[in-house]
Amino acid sequence: MRGRLRTWGRRVAIAVLTLVLILIGAYAALPKGPRDPMDFTSPKGVSRPLATGAEHAVVAGTPWAAEAMRDVLDDGGNAADAAVAGLLALNVTFGEAASFPGVAPMLVRDGRTGEVRSYTGAGTAPAAATLERFRERGWDSVPEMDIWAQLLPASPDVLLALLEEHGSKSFAELAAPAIRLAREGFPVHEVMAHNLDFSPIERIGFGFLLPTNAEEFTKGEWWRPIHVGDRFTRPLLADTLEGLAEAETAARAAGADRSGGLRAVRDHFYTGPIAEAILALHADEGGLFTAEDLAGYTGHWEQPLTAEFDGHTIHTNRAWTQGIVVPMVLRLLAGIDLAAMGHNSEEYVHTVLQAIDLTMADREAYVGDEAFVDVPVGELLSESHAARRRAALRETAYDGTPDAGPLASAAAVGSHAPDPLVGKDTTHLAVVDADGNAVTITPSDFPLTPMVPGTGLNLGNRMTQFRLDPDSPNRLEPGKRPRITPHAVMVDEADGGRITIGTPGGDVQTQTNIQVLLNVLVFGMDPQQAVEAPRFRSLNFPSSFAPHEVEPRTIELEAPLYDDVHEALEARGYTVRRLPRWDHELGGVGIVRTRPDGRVEVGADPHESTTGFAR
Repeated sequence: MRGRLRTWGRRVAIAVLTLVLILIGAYAALPKGPRDPMDFTSPKGVSRPLATGAEHAVVAGTPWAAEAMRDVLDDGGNAADAAVAGLLALNVTFGEAASFPGVAPMLVRDGRTGEVRSYTGAGTAPAAATLERFRERGWDSVPEMDIWAQLLPASPDVLLALLEEHGSKSFAELAAPAIRLAREGFPVHEVMAHNLDFSPIERIGFGFLLPTNAEEFTKGEWWRPIHVGDRFTRPLLADTLEGLAEAETAARAAGADRSGGLRAVRDHFYTGPIAEAILALHADEGGLFTAEDLAGYTGHWEQPLTAEFDGHTIHTNRAWTQGIVVPMVLRLLAGIDLAAMGHNSEEYVHTVLQAIDLTMADREAYVGDEAFVDVPVGELLSESHAARRRAALRETAYDGTPDAGPLASAAAVGSHAPDPLVGKDTTHLAVVDADGNAVTITPSDFPLTPMVPGTGLNLGNRMTQFRLDPDSPNRLEPGKRPRITPHAVMVDEADGGRITIGTPGGDVQTQTNIQVLLNVLVFGMDPQQAVEAPRFRSLNFPSSFAPHEVEPRTIELEAPLYDDVHEALEARGYTVRRLPRWDHELGGVGIVRTRPDGRVEVGADPHESTTGFAR
């Protein structure tokens, strides 16, 4: 009997081994190279000269978006027209980082009056999204891959509001470059390849967990890695954008004026065929969206948050973003002679990191959607608050998030949030036209929840930026906007110049915007020098993404800076990690600066595939 069992066991082992060898052989035989390589000269990691011009300037997170914006301006369009064309092109060419229905916080400047306005580019929680319902499911934070993490779509509302208020061209005309890119394809760029760089096991898991997403981004071929320079197409998204354009064209042919045509685009999305597809997905997956949620969604124009820094005026989106961190940190630092410390010296890096940690503690304690939370904006941006926080600076690293100001307690300490499977980015665009009109948008959203079948649309997972803590100003409530990380920034310089700036990067966004602005406003760098200078970031505060955890005392320095100052910072108590030169974890800044004489300058960040043009 034992002999027969041993024989049977050997046969099973041989059969299993044979099957494994067959599977390995089959996998080895599958095609893994690029499908259709395209000529592509990558801008990532490439230092470049300052781009200057006398008329207009654009910068965007991919070359194709920047080209679409430039072409609109060259064809007589204005900054609003160019921004819409650029945003749609980013939705195609960086769609795993910035989806068409996602978030898109925006600032707009009137070139004649200089007035800056903000637009609420973040969707709201659906009416059924109560804190109690989420906690009843046993969740301490919103799970990133669940359909309940989907926020109502905002970006279509943003671009239509921009066109209605400031644009001159039709949606159909401005969508044409994006539709062409989606159909004909574009070469995969490095950050996109990084975002979609799965192992074979991860690609199989992606296909199992999110089959529609996998079909869109891996073309259903789990065995084939993504290759830089390979042609990438988005035919379903092309169909969707074409349907929106056709809705406008049909309305105009039936006698509608320009506004009526734009309303037809909106209706096609929020109450028409696209809404029906979204609602069918939510019905199938047990989601929360209703027809009333979609039909009733709208953003609005508002006054930005504004504060002074050494004679410069800083503008950013309101407290439904983390943008307030930028002017708060700058006001704290205004009482310190940073220039005397030396750029990126150990003392300078430590001081800026301290200011960031103190302000992030205030972010956690006070900042949330002002329609639901009494945010003490005036106090947070006051000189008295800046002076109190300045007095809290110390010689050594904070061991976890420091105490917040006088109105709240410190945040919890834990381990930093794990990296998501796919996405983990955002992107940005900025444009200034010949009349001085300017637009800056920071769009985002990742394909970590089920995509809408047949549309190429990713609804993202921005509900993960809510807290399920009833005591948090950023707690989940129906109809509320989460405090999202993307934000936009504009500056009126003391000498009459103007700056338009933004970056991807999650919690690093405010930190990177602050460093680049200090490079320009304190150290006198031009925009290109400012975006190429080595950077640093703190992780010593709760992540904006669920599960909202912390890496106490931990900072990351870009390679040249690490080599110079890490030992001195470790002596101050920091845990210091080294990031490679041009690591996209440190952002991908786009900056357009208008000088008092009207000349425009563009900074395009080699940390990502950011590209700019000036004329």
